[in-house]
Amino acid sequence: MGKLKEKLAEKKILVSDGAWGTELQKLGFTAGESPELWNLEKPELVENVATGYVKAGADIIETNSFGGSSVKLAHYGLKEKTFEINKAAAEISRRAAGSEVLVMGSVGPTGKFIMMGDVTADELYDGFLEQAQGLKAGGADFIIIETFYDITEAEIAIKASKEAGFDDIICSFTYDKAGDIFNTMMGINPPEIASFVESTGGTVLGTNCGNGFADMKSIVEQYKANTNLPVLVQANAGIPLLQNDELVYPETPEIVESLVPDLLSAGVSIIGGCCGTTPEHTKRIKGAVNKLRRFV
Repeated sequence: MGKLKEKLAEKKILVSDGAWGTELQKLGFTAGESPELWNLEKPELVENVATGYVKAGADIIETNSFGGSSVKLAHYGLKEKTFEINKAAAEISRRAAGSEVLVMGSVGPTGKFIMMGDVTADELYDGFLEQAQGLKAGGADFIIIETFYDITEAEIAIKASKEAGFDDIICSFTYDKAGDIFNTMMGINPPEIASFVESTGGTVLGTNCGNGFADMKSIVEQYKANTNLPVLVQANAGIPLLQNDELVYPETPEIVESLVPDLLSAGVSIIGGCCGTTPEHTKRIKGAVNKLRRFV
């Protein structure tokens, strides 16, 4: 049994961390840079983000490797550093996590499509494999394939992660909302995603980004109606609003805390944040989970 399965069996509900991109921006990261390069050039700042979430009470923290596939890193001329960058990402989070907090290696989509001729299946596989191998070497406990929208690319990432030696794999998709209907950018709905993740041997089924906490319950209910897999939610702090030329996320830590019980009652096993969330959100989520944990 992998460490994630063990921890879920022990605690039933786990709290994952929050946003990394917006936290790195507070430390000086600017658009146009590679956030993953910071693992080599500014590791102390990356570790500050990880440590902030550990202190806030997260049971799981991610790695600064969302765009760490060689296919993605090639855009910045960093393809040859793929293994090194991902290994460093995992080592940084491992130091911050210590022995009690789990580290999940973050793997995001490449933004390229086989059907459009942007990339081949072999190129995707090789890129995800090298990324996963780096994360494994750096001490990540398991993989989260997150913010995906294309099941073809997700399946390749799952296979590569298994080849790299990971027993536990979370597969998390992002959805667009039209009225009360949720679909990925590729037009795939939550029940179809649930069947796909279960058939490909994912450990946990997830949804992240795209929507705020208030909109995640419907997706979770659709998942749970179609699979017995544990479910992860890592929501944005609401849909960002432009105020005084700045993006503001409307779901405050207090609002998010109030929404946690409904998500847990819908069947969520791992809950954390995505864009716009902060260590304070994590602290509030952990408080709400602790109040309910004794009843599950």
